[in-house]
Amino acid sequence: MMPGSTRNLIHAVARRLGVIVAVLWGAATIAFIAVKLIPGDPVSILSGGENVVDEAERAALVHQYGLDQPLVLQYARYIGNALFGNFGESYQYRQPVIDVIAEAAGPTLQLAGSAIIVALSLAITIALATAGRRRGLAVTLSGLELILLSTPVYWIGIVLLSLFSFQLQWFPVTGNDGFASLVLPAIALSLPLTALLSQVLRDGLEEALSQPFALTVRARGVGETLLRFRHGLRHAALAASTLTGTLFASTLGGSILTETVFGRSGIGQITLQAIKTRDMPLVLGLVMLSACVFVIINLLVDALYLLIDPRLRRVPQ
Repeated sequence: MMPGSTRNLIHAVARRLGVIVAVLWGAATIAFIAVKLIPGDPVSILSGGENVVDEAERAALVHQYGLDQPLVLQYARYIGNALFGNFGESYQYRQPVIDVIAEAAGPTLQLAGSAIIVALSLAITIALATAGRRRGLAVTLSGLELILLSTPVYWIGIVLLSLFSFQLQWFPVTGNDGFASLVLPAIALSLPLTALLSQVLRDGLEEALSQPFALTVRARGVGETLLRFRHGLRHAALAASTLTGTLFASTLGGSILTETVFGRSGIGQITLQAIKTRDMPLVLGLVMLSACVFVIINLLVDALYLLIDPRLRRVPQ
């Protein structure tokens, strides 16, 4: 007979796989419906403009891409192909969607990863320095966090460009050529994330430092700095890890404004172009990419939970 702990573990894995399949299927279906509702003629995109091809060539394109089939059949074919990672060919780029996305993913991953690293570094430093200390620095930084949280990323980007590119000429204005071109976009994207993460980390640290275990650690003669690093930060990391995962996924998906302000190529730029040109295969591929990123990051966050808190590794009976 199967032990209870093993059965519970199998049920938990099966439940998680069911949720993943439901999320991916829901994202694919909603994206398909949304793309079909966008006004425009996909044949014009395929042929390079209005009235570029005659009726015979137009009919051939419609048949080639299956646009003459009923919507139900188009949907079924799309879902069937998506199961095998085939999202078709981009109308605009005339390349497989997977290739277009793979080419654009590099700069966006570089930007999002840099922004998250900067945000986490600043947030941990600020939280450690201000948690439980209601002095001038803590009040000033809290006010600055509120300002950053309510400031749009594109406005921060314009301010950084005006100061460091146009006035001081320390960094290039646009492009994604080398490290120098990455600095300002990464900082612009990271500042609101820093504000949010530092608030969550500070609250978690203050709660941890008020727990009985903190009093015990202090009674053993452990210094305040070591207490914050070794014990407080670990307790505060649980909430912050969830938020970091969500923010990283959002940063990947919401990089349109940052890439537009700084003239960088990436997922944001091709998403904008795909929507403008009604490039249905590319839009659907990008939506599925976003859904997959959220699923993978949630799984990684769950795994990080188990690493941070050993109590969660115990399987309930």
